[in-house]
Amino acid sequence: MNPSFQELIKHKFPDLSRGQKKVAEFLVNFMEKGSLYTAGQIGKEAGVSETTVIRLAYALGLNGFSDLQELMRKEWLSSAESKEAANKHAADSAAEEKKPFSEWLSPVDEKDLSQAVDALIKSDQVYIAGFRESHTAAYWLYYKMNQLRNHVLLSFPTGFLLETLCNLTSASTVVVFSLPRYTKEALEVAQQAKKQGAKVIAITDRRLSPVGQIADITLLAGTTEHILSLLALSQLVISSMQKRDEKTAGKRQERLEKLYAEQGIFLE
Repeated sequence: MNPSFQELIKHKFPDLSRGQKKVAEFLVNFMEKGSLYTAGQIGKEAGVSETTVIRLAYALGLNGFSDLQELMRKEWLSSAESKEAANKHAADSAAEEKKPFSEWLSPVDEKDLSQAVDALIKSDQVYIAGFRESHTAAYWLYYKMNQLRNHVLLSFPTGFLLETLCNLTSASTVVVFSLPRYTKEALEVAQQAKKQGAKVIAITDRRLSPVGQIADITLLAGTTEHILSLLALSQLVISSMQKRDEKTAGKRQERLEKLYAEQGIFLE
């Protein structure tokens, strides 16, 4: 099976020149323009020469710019058709949850979200990693996910235990928050998870961020300048999990409520 356009970019990205990387990021973010623009127009938008755009095609192992554009066009049309079909079936839980946070959640792709939720529900364990400023959002996701399922683990604010990562399996999922300024710990966790065969979900600002390049699924934050953007995206994940697996989540929450009552945790 031939790789998709985004898969090809992801695989080849580390070996591209600086100018080619600029073109690659532009094409990933604006696939519609890439499908329709000439090489010269793409170069102007990306801030490089037309020659750099053409050379990108060869660097990706294609026969020329026309092949690159055809690959993009097919993927863009397929994605557009999928989105149109999803909109026709609207009223799904994720769409409802996005309404109050539309400004922050607009970059979230429904297909990526669905795949992420499916992995988080079915995994034998979930490890959530967020370092420094990202740890606040990581902790919130960890706390809320523990209300829905068992075997949820969390990194430290400034590091992680290899002994914990050693327990990851091919049935595990690792969620990594990776935002500017990107930390080496986030990349190291993702790399180690991949070595263990675990699925990696990146919550990041762009698909070709350091962790985004190796992640299996990427969820894009609308802005990295406000912690509420990350919390809104985390809430979208949690609410989607809850509605997708309502029976299991409901039983766990019932047990938790019983414990809360026995311990007198809440005043009301």
